[in-house]
Amino acid sequence: MKLVQQGKEGYPIFMNKKVSVIVPVYNTEEFLQECLQSIAVQSYIDLQVIVINDASTDHSGKLIDQFVTQDHRFECMTNSKRMGVGYCRNLAIQQATGEYVYFVDSDDMLHEKAIEYLLQGDEPDTIYTGHVVKIDKKEGIEASIKEQEEEFLSTKPLPDFRFYKRMSVSSVLFPLHVIKSLHLKFDEKVDSYSELSFLMPIYKQYKIVMSKNSYYYRRLRNDPITNPSLGQRDRDVLLHDFADIFSRLKKEYENNVEVSKYLDIQLIRLYRSKFILLMKEDDKKKPAFDTLSTIMNLVSENQVKKQNVVIREELRALQKVQYKKYLRILGIHYFVRDTKKSLTSLNKFYRQIYRDIFMKMPLDDKKIVFGSFLGKQYADSPKAIYEYMVEHYPEYKFVWVFNETGRKLPGEAKQVKRLSLAYYYHLATAKYWVSNMRQPLHLKKREGNIFLETWHGTPLKRLVFDMDEVYSANPKYKKDFYQQSRLWDYLIAANPYSSEIFKSAFKFDKKMLEYGYPRNDTLYQNNNEDYITKVKKSLNMPLDKKVVLYAPTWRDDEFYEAGKYKFDLKFDLQKLREKLGDDYIIILRMHYFIADNLNIDGYEGFVYNMSKHDDIADLYLISDILITDYSSVFFDYSNLRRPILYYAYDLEKYRDQLRGFYLDYENQMPGPILKTTDEIINAIQHIDQIEEDYKEKYDEFYEKICCWETGHATEKIVQEVFQK
Repeated sequence: MKLVQQGKEGYPIFMNKKVSVIVPVYNTEEFLQECLQSIAVQSYIDLQVIVINDASTDHSGKLIDQFVTQDHRFECMTNSKRMGVGYCRNLAIQQATGEYVYFVDSDDMLHEKAIEYLLQGDEPDTIYTGHVVKIDKKEGIEASIKEQEEEFLSTKPLPDFRFYKRMSVSSVLFPLHVIKSLHLKFDEKVDSYSELSFLMPIYKQYKIVMSKNSYYYRRLRNDPITNPSLGQRDRDVLLHDFADIFSRLKKEYENNVEVSKYLDIQLIRLYRSKFILLMKEDDKKKPAFDTLSTIMNLVSENQVKKQNVVIREELRALQKVQYKKYLRILGIHYFVRDTKKSLTSLNKFYRQIYRDIFMKMPLDDKKIVFGSFLGKQYADSPKAIYEYMVEHYPEYKFVWVFNETGRKLPGEAKQVKRLSLAYYYHLATAKYWVSNMRQPLHLKKREGNIFLETWHGTPLKRLVFDMDEVYSANPKYKKDFYQQSRLWDYLIAANPYSSEIFKSAFKFDKKMLEYGYPRNDTLYQNNNEDYITKVKKSLNMPLDKKVVLYAPTWRDDEFYEAGKYKFDLKFDLQKLREKLGDDYIIILRMHYFIADNLNIDGYEGFVYNMSKHDDIADLYLISDILITDYSSVFFDYSNLRRPILYYAYDLEKYRDQLRGFYLDYENQMPGPILKTTDEIINAIQHIDQIEEDYKEKYDEFYEKICCWETGHATEKIVQEVFQK
């Protein structure tokens, strides 16, 4: 690297120039602290930070005020009503006093040397830009970046289209004199794609150079339903905005061949990647077609000719406003694409048959498809509903979905392997679906389908839209959940507490069935000595010892991949056996998401791993004490009014970082919170005293959680859903 003369603050002389950082803000309090802090700690300190509060209705204004008060480089402008990001940026440019301008979105963050690295460049007629790194949570930053220390700048200019393709000013250091001399302005009539009007005047006019080490962290918001970024808005809104600005820019630059070509390419690219998907939404495809027809007529014939034959015919049908012909061509497009995909895997082939053939077959009004825990178990509320219907309504046709078929079931249910061809056939032709989990995203609901979602527990941990951050393996968790839950016709709530949470956390506004959980009926019907002895014998457990059931949950941030989570058993089994082995045995029951196999070699006769036992209700019934952590099992177990111990060795992390709770965990639980094996041993040895100490709290908890449970939830739900 070349040597340069040092100026003030130890920077090279060409770096002694102020940079105006512009940050429009609208209702981003969740992310704003991190954003502004990442600017405040920049290694290059000669900054003017202009924050524009675009009439935020949350606490963003208070956060901005804190930075303005604590750091003289920060200044705030406040709009009396929301004006949009384009207006805010234009307003701030007028107040900019720096030699350069740098734009930051208020939900994003910067590497601590992002601006310093950009200022290393000193070539004339050159605009410097950094890397835009997409992250879904703060902890994902370091994993996304590999520092490169050999050179600050690439030796070759960035290809124009690669830079302009992203249609964004993020991570770019713009000389203020360029902005003013070319009268660069953001479009104020649209929210999305407003950068296009700012970028077009400099297209092909300046060399673009990428700094290797300047990183701009673009946050992928994990709640695109209630708190979307501009780019996460509905596709029809994005199409409306793009069509608006595209039409105006095409007219403005009709004599500029390069800009006009660029705009055409961008439209076709967005059509193929984003706007074409509107044709899958029945209520949006005709308005989308009309909008696309209008703007496609502005595209040059030369760009249309460059497309493959199918896309070319689609574009021409749009240009000629031939709606029916367009849909026919699009159907061929999808068929060819899906056929190609289906040849790459058997499951994709099954999906195509499901869409193109099975979904067109008649619905069977007497067919019900059941599934529990993604095909892993014959258990939970779907099992209770099935067994009741086998006994009382045998005229129905029953289908059970399993990962491995060949189970012994009461009745004559057909068993199909999950994701098999038979699975897709029965889902497509059954009137009723009964499941305790979310269904795969690719399943479609037909007119006449009825989906009974039983869910699988009363929540302690915050769920979906009640969670601030998602730390699971799937960054699209909230968006996926929203789409899946739109298919549910009925949702079961075990108690008033759950009913209110489900409405909020799932955004569920259809019929809530408020009768208790079908799976808990057995806790009232079979809580007797004969049944308990029968279960113990079937599991080869001693009849002369008491039973402790340990049933923990999974940790969102400890996973191998989506749906497969790690678990480290924190018990000292040797000590437990020494102190309790004469009187107790321990049953381990892991969450079905946990992929690890627990090693209990050497503890046979004392520890029993029942993680693969289908029905946890039987384990509740034979247990004298439950030990859990943050799992919902204690809600169900409380129906038995037996002692519950909470082994919460990582309480602070789980409560404060990963999920958060709906209840005050430390004050509302109907049992003591323990953090060591010794505390567990002591609690079990004094369990009678614990029952006495927690009796009042347990009674209050029972009234809150078990008030709808009568042992007849299944009967009431079947009557409402299947016998209307």
